[in-house]
Amino acid sequence: MAPLVLAIDIRHLRYAIAAADHHSFRRAAEALRLKQSSLSRTIRQLEDQLGVSLFERSRAGARPTRAGIEFLRTARCIVEDFQAMVSNAQAAGQGQAGQITIGFYSSLAGGNLRATVLEYSRRFPLVKLQLLEGARERLLKGLKSGTIDIAIVSGDPNGPSSQTMALWSERIFVALPEKHPLADHEVVSWTDLKGETFLLSGYDPGPDVHDLLIAKLAAPGDRPKVVTYDVSSPHIKGLVSGGMGVTLMSDSCLNVTYDGVVYREARDGNGPNRIGYIAVWEVRNANPALQSFLRLLRERYPVAARSST
Repeated sequence: MAPLVLAIDIRHLRYAIAAADHHSFRRAAEALRLKQSSLSRTIRQLEDQLGVSLFERSRAGARPTRAGIEFLRTARCIVEDFQAMVSNAQAAGQGQAGQITIGFYSSLAGGNLRATVLEYSRRFPLVKLQLLEGARERLLKGLKSGTIDIAIVSGDPNGPSSQTMALWSERIFVALPEKHPLADHEVVSWTDLKGETFLLSGYDPGPDVHDLLIAKLAAPGDRPKVVTYDVSSPHIKGLVSGGMGVTLMSDSCLNVTYDGVVYREARDGNGPNRIGYIAVWEVRNANPALQSFLRLLRERYPVAARSST
């Protein structure tokens, strides 16, 4: 035998709950700003659908029957769940709920990115944040496949379907063994670094630092000595501490100190040198949580955002 299909909607449940709460059809109708006849007719339709009486009616008001008490217990849960469903859907559509995955270099775990993520989490507590560390190539592939919503990287991704926003830039520092002759200097010029052995990480933004080194120190027949290791920044600091060479790092890499290593700002005649970071996302990504994150980025970095492509 096929189950009976009942034509019951949320309105029926809300009217019945109001009648029970106010112990009166008249008072319930006033609270809902309805005609009493409309509320009474709707509740009667509900009872006809169910085939049971939900209320005992009298001059004193309306009191739920035993069947009504059981029905109303479940009806309240349904209405609360329905309201939560509607609220969650509206919040998700406005970027106030849902999920967002942010890709970044491991070296950016502190500084501006950390502050931005914490602010976003505070403003949108219903959005689930997923953070993914990775190399630039992996992050950009994640954007294409949809596993990452937005990536924070350096340089220009040159992707035809990618959208970018300029964010912040970070100063370049030289990490030196604490007994190095240049450790006594407040700042270090690029000419002071001629002849040094540079230890670089193969991880991002190592390649950008390598390009900077070549631009600053390379001359016809004379290129800086660069040794690249397939390890992260903290391990490079360990090699520097052991006197194997020096390295270059940006502001965000300085959040973790290392015994035996000192940091001095690198400058040339034009002042400090910097590495710029950008946000990259796919134009076709319609995630509302991404849009709310982009609004926060534009708010936090307005000057840089105006110059983005």
